[in-house]
Amino acid sequence: MKITAKTDKGIVRANNQDSYAAGELSGGAAWAVVCDGMGGAAGGNIASSEAVKTISRAIDDCYRDGMKPQSVYNLLESAICRANACLLDMAQEDKSLTGMGTTCVAVLIIDGTAYIAHVGDSRVYVIPKDGALRQITRDHSYVQELVENGSITQDEARTYPGKNIITRAVGIEENLRVDFSEVTLDQDDVLLLCTDGLTNFVSDEEIAAIIVSSTNFEYAEKLVQAANEHGGGDNITVVTIAS
Repeated sequence: MKITAKTDKGIVRANNQDSYAAGELSGGAAWAVVCDGMGGAAGGNIASSEAVKTISRAIDDCYRDGMKPQSVYNLLESAICRANACLLDMAQEDKSLTGMGTTCVAVLIIDGTAYIAHVGDSRVYVIPKDGALRQITRDHSYVQELVENGSITQDEARTYPGKNIITRAVGIEENLRVDFSEVTLDQDDVLLLCTDGLTNFVSDEEIAAIIVSSTNFEYAEKLVQAANEHGGGDNITVVTIAS
């Protein structure tokens, strides 16, 4: 697996509330986790970084060769719920952290299948070599609900007021719902995990064009560069995994 990753505060924000981690496991497996924090500068930074640390540690501790799909999903759900409990405990102990939370998308790739768990509006895409980009995750956001009930179009959603309002996050409520997806990766497919600092400023078509026209180790750098060239109005985090 070829993994590239980059995080950047963008041009407008004073600090970076995004966090990520990625790596390889035994048997040729790979993993990644991306989080986008919220709740003020300190709270957002802490929420995303602690969630990434907790989830990374759980994957490293619990992954084993030959896991069945349900066991993989159990691992991912347990890891995210552990992060949720950790953030709630931290906010209980330090009232200045009340209201902090984070989006989360976590992926395990085993034998050509990507197992995905997510909360919030950070996303996973698959980009094949022909550039036919597919969004795998569904945003947990106010705007996504408006799109699904027909109130606005997908194009209108890109600039709709309240676009940053998410309906689910890690660290906010005790009873956390985690969504799961599964996708079979073909040879030369690129799996992209990212925060909305990329997708709010770079179109799907441009993301696909950058992937198709770049080499494996340029992906993250060029995607972040594109987001900054289009205004860089938010923190940007990108992780790509290619076979």
